Amino acid sequence: MPKPSNREKILTEGMRVVHQQGYAGASVRDIVQAAGVPQGSFTNHFASKEAFGLEVLDLYFANGQRVMQETLLNDALPPLQRLRGYIDAGMNRLNRDSMRNGCLFGNFTAEASGHSEVIRQRVLEIFAEVQRSIAYCLKAAVKNGELPKDFDCDEVAAFTVSALQGANLLSKAHRSPEPVERLKRILFGKILR
Repeated sequence: MPKPSNREKILTEGMRVVHQQGYAGASVRDIVQAAGVPQGSFTNHFASKEAFGLEVLDLYFANGQRVMQETLLNDALPPLQRLRGYIDAGMNRLNRDSMRNGCLFGNFTAEASGHSEVIRQRVLEIFAEVQRSIAYCLKAAVKNGELPKDFDCDEVAAFTVSALQGANLLSKAHRSPEPVERLKRILFGKILR
């Protein structure tokens, strides 16, 4: 297996540092130290910290897209089981660090979108793709008879994205999965019946 390039090391280790310390809290020095590369490597590979932040979002989202393919977009599974699997996968990821780091998209939204229009736009694009994938899953549930024919899939998908982001943020503050568990109980027990 080839050795990772300095660029790859900066991205993967930098993503971990940004996730732990926040976008503003992670200095370029912190990022290159974690990557074990000289400080000049950062400027050789990234025009700015903002450009690095965009690539970190895309790297984090690549994993999210894989999870969406395995769950929300996986036509081999019953639709509502897919949605539950998607939420559980996100909660399992949050549990890996005892809820301390939260969702990187939510963190970037809260922290960087007020200072960077390109980061704000990229986060919106990511949330829109998640919302489309949830709507696709809900429409399959309607087609399958799991939800009523007049179910507003697009509106509930938008609500689910918003509710999940809020639950992720509260889980980070509480250092407990309970806010996400509550969301699941209400979503599956009251909304998706």
